[in-house]
Amino acid sequence: MLKILNIIGARPQIIKAAAISRAIKNHFSKQIEDIIVHTGQHYDENMSEVFFTEMGIPSPKYNLNVGSATHGVQTAEMIKGIESIIFSEKPNVVLVYGDTNSTLASALAAAKLHAPVAHVEAGLRSFNKCMPEEINRITCDHASTLLFSPTDTGIKNLEREGFNINSEKPYNIDNPGVFHCGDVMYDNSLYFSEISTTKSYVIEKYKLEKNNFVLATIHRDNNTDNPTRLKQIFEAIIKINKDYSIPFFIPLHPRTSNILEKNVGEELYNKIKNNKNLIIVPPVSFFDMLQLESNTRLIMTDSGGVQKEAYFFKKPCIILRSETEWVEIVKNGNAIICDAGYNKIMEAWTVFNSNTNLEYLQIFGDGKASEFICNKLVETFA
Repeated sequence: MLKILNIIGARPQIIKAAAISRAIKNHFSKQIEDIIVHTGQHYDENMSEVFFTEMGIPSPKYNLNVGSATHGVQTAEMIKGIESIIFSEKPNVVLVYGDTNSTLASALAAAKLHAPVAHVEAGLRSFNKCMPEEINRITCDHASTLLFSPTDTGIKNLEREGFNINSEKPYNIDNPGVFHCGDVMYDNSLYFSEISTTKSYVIEKYKLEKNNFVLATIHRDNNTDNPTRLKQIFEAIIKINKDYSIPFFIPLHPRTSNILEKNVGEELYNKIKNNKNLIIVPPVSFFDMLQLESNTRLIMTDSGGVQKEAYFFKKPCIILRSETEWVEIVKNGNAIICDAGYNKIMEAWTVFNSNTNLEYLQIFGDGKASEFICNKLVETFA
């Protein structure tokens, strides 16, 4: 039986792993042993542990409990722990997701021990190496034996970096297999969106009017830790709320919550705090997020994953970054890159407020990416 180390650490990875674990349970249970390793990169219960229960993911066999630290300390602790697990379990392949420090640490630990790495969400590029995530994803791709890209653009990025996108078996770190598989998060959105209607009451709890509120998420450190950027974002939110009488629902990341008052200043903070139409809450569950995304009018975010989910649910998206890995949704007119500029945010709002007839092409696969990935793992390593 094929033994995989299925390594997760941050909230999005836990959700992505649900799609793979579900495919293993439903279609590959006699072929794949699914060993889940949680690095503990995210340790807040609302952002981690609750997901295992909500989505039926098997409990992790290992939890490194690394927690928060500087990039170097956190990554080093993960490498140390993952290396030990690889020695103990002797997996056929190490499966990693996305672009976090957990991804980087897993890929480095495995590659150094000659354990093959399979990277889900390979080929994504922001072309901004000031982002830690960009360094992580590039390094991981070049340490991988199997690369699974969710989009055609990801495949083209890998080809430009020298990967042979038509390589043939046997695959190894010097001759990796490159595959366009679709997006596992699209798998999840299709599977869980209907379930969320019976699992979540967030719309009713906060008395939100369907299609008449804006969902906003802000968590990237270049936004939260920069007072000028954070002020402009919230000034735009307050202006839109005031001029268009539309509520904002803002599940606030702990980092943002902890420094909001300090970085926006007392005057703006009081406007935020005293505005009843800015509903600011702690991070919500996955099912709550699905209900919010499917019922909102528009999404404003600096999260790569939420940008995609906006597209899945056919909602326009204002991107609070200077670039995106999901260039297709911008080219198609479904999202606008605004960075943290007040004027750009207002202009994007005006565009989407006047144009509601957007077209959403099928660019993220057929909802069976996780089955494709599992099948390739079996073909390659079993």
